[in-house]
Amino acid sequence: MPRRTILIAVVLAAVRAAYAAPTMGDPVSFSAQETARLVSTLNGERGKYGLDSDHGLAVASQHPGEQRTAITRMNHTYKGVRIFASESVVVTDQGGNIVSESSADRRAALSSKRMNVSPKLQQKEAINAALRTVGAYSTQVDAPSAELIIYPVMKTVRVAGAENKLESELNALDVAEVVDGYKLAYLVQTRMANGDKPLYHNTIVSAEDGGVLRQWNMLQTVAGTGYSQYNGTVAINTSLSGTTYRMLDTSRGTRGVFGGMAITNANHTTSAGSIYTSTANIWGDGKQYIVGGSTTNANGQTAAVNALWGLMNTYDMHKNVLGWQSLDGNNTATYIAAHVNTAYDNAYYSGSCRCMYIGDGGTYFNNLGSIDVIGHEMGHGITAATSNLAYSGEPGGLNESASDIAGEAVEAYARAGGKGSVLPSPGTNDWLVGKEISKSGQPLRWMYKPSKDGRSPDAWSSTLASLDVHYSSGPNNRMFYFLARGSNASATSEYYSKYLTKAPLAMTGIGLDKAYRIWFRALTTKFTSSTNYADARAKVLAAAQELYGANSAEAKAVQRAYAAINVGTDIAE
Repeated sequence: MPRRTILIAVVLAAVRAAYAAPTMGDPVSFSAQETARLVSTLNGERGKYGLDSDHGLAVASQHPGEQRTAITRMNHTYKGVRIFASESVVVTDQGGNIVSESSADRRAALSSKRMNVSPKLQQKEAINAALRTVGAYSTQVDAPSAELIIYPVMKTVRVAGAENKLESELNALDVAEVVDGYKLAYLVQTRMANGDKPLYHNTIVSAEDGGVLRQWNMLQTVAGTGYSQYNGTVAINTSLSGTTYRMLDTSRGTRGVFGGMAITNANHTTSAGSIYTSTANIWGDGKQYIVGGSTTNANGQTAAVNALWGLMNTYDMHKNVLGWQSLDGNNTATYIAAHVNTAYDNAYYSGSCRCMYIGDGGTYFNNLGSIDVIGHEMGHGITAATSNLAYSGEPGGLNESASDIAGEAVEAYARAGGKGSVLPSPGTNDWLVGKEISKSGQPLRWMYKPSKDGRSPDAWSSTLASLDVHYSSGPNNRMFYFLARGSNASATSEYYSKYLTKAPLAMTGIGLDKAYRIWFRALTTKFTSSTNYADARAKVLAAAQELYGANSAEAKAVQRAYAAINVGTDIAE
C-alpha cells in the first residue's frame, strides 16, 4: 500500500508538472475524410437525443488541443439551416476517438414541429431592414451579410425547489434557459461608420415579415528599440526590406493580411492603412501623441511601439505558457492599426479583419495601447475564434470578462520579463483594467471589487443579463480574482464575499498560472456562444477536474470562487 501511494503521488506530480509547460499542439489540419468520419460518428448518435435525419452538423472551426488532441466546434443544423447558438465542442485524440463533448443543445423540439425553412423574405430585404436601424448617414466599412438561421426563442424558468424564492434570494443555479419556440430568421452582420464612430451590429431579422427580433453591438472595446509610453525602452521585432525597417514581425504568426504580426498607421481614419516604416530601427519618443502632429515622426511612432510591444507579449504569453499560437491557435497572423480616428477615446477588436484598432485618446484617456488593454482586445480575438460568446446578456458579460482576464494574464507575464512557460504568481499585474491610460487615474474596472465603478455588480442576480456587457462582466472578474488570489474573511474588506460561509471563510487562491490554465481550457474546449454564468461554473469546474483531479484543491477553489459571486453554493476546503 505505501508503494501505491508513492506511485500515485509521483504520477500526480508528473501530470501537474506537465501543465507548467506548453500544453497545446501545433496548428491542426484535418483531412476531408477525418472530418467526415467525425461528423458521421456524431450523426450516428442522433437517435439517443430523439433527433431524426433532418438534423445534422456543420464544422465551424478546428483548433489544436492539449497532448495532441484536436478541438472541433460544430453548429447544429436542421434541414441544412444552422440553429442559432446550438452547438457542440468535441475533443478528439490522434486516432479520431472522442475524448470529450460539450454542447449547448437547442434542437429537441424541432423534429415534432416539422419546421418549414423556406423564407418569405430575401437576403437583400433582411439586410435593408437591419440597415434601417443604423441610420441614414452611415457608410459601409465592410459589406453587410445575411445568413438564414433557425432562431430559438428562449425563456428563463425557475428550477424545481426555487419556485417560491424571492427574487433577491435567487442563485444562478436556481434558473434555467429553455426553448420557448423557433423562428426562421436572418443573422445580418453590418459594419458601418457614422463619421469617425464605428457602428458594428449583429441583427436577427424575421424571415417571415422583416421585423427585428434582436440586435446587439459587436464593437468589442477596450529587435529594434522602441521608446514606449507606458513601459520605457523596450525591444521590438521588426523586419528590414532593402534599407527600410518595417513594423512587421514574421516570427509571430503566418499568413493573415501581412504574412506576420504587424502595426499599421490608420492616420486618423477608420481604415487600417499601411505598415509603419522607418529608415532607422529606433522608434518613438515615449510621449503621448500631440494632437494634430505627424503620425509618422518619433512622437507619432510611440503609439505603434505601444501596440507592437503589447502584441508581442500577448502572443508570447499564450504560446509559451499554453502553446496557443496567435488568436486562432493555428498561428494566423494579426495586426493592430494605430491612430484610428481623431482624438478617439476607444480601442476595439474587429472580427471582420481579426485585428485591433487603437485610438490616441481624447477627453478621458491617453493612448489606449497599454499592455492590459491590448491583451484584453486580443482576448476578444481568441474568444471569437473559439467559444464565440454572444456579445449580449450573460454570454456577453463572460465575453468581456474573458478579455479582462486575458489582459491581466498578459500584463503579469510582460511585467515579469515576458519569458518562461509559467505565469508569475502572485505577479505584479494590478487587477485594474485600463488604469494606465486613464487621465483621471481611475481604472475602467476593478476586478477584485467590480462595484467600485458604481455600475458593475459584485455578484450574480436575476437582472445581470439586462446590463451592458462591460458591467455584467463584473461578477466573473471577481470570481477569477478569488480563484487566483483568494478572498478575505473580514466583512469590511474589499476582498470579502458574504456568500462564502464554509471553512475557512477566506478562501484560498490557487495562483494566476493554474487559474488561467483552467479558465483557458474551459473557454476553448467547453464554452459555446450561449454559455451563461451557471453553465460557465459547470464547465470551468469540469476543466479544473480534468487538469487537477475531481477532488483536487483546484476544483474546490473553482466551486468556492463561483459560490463567492452567488453562482452555486459554498463548500469547505
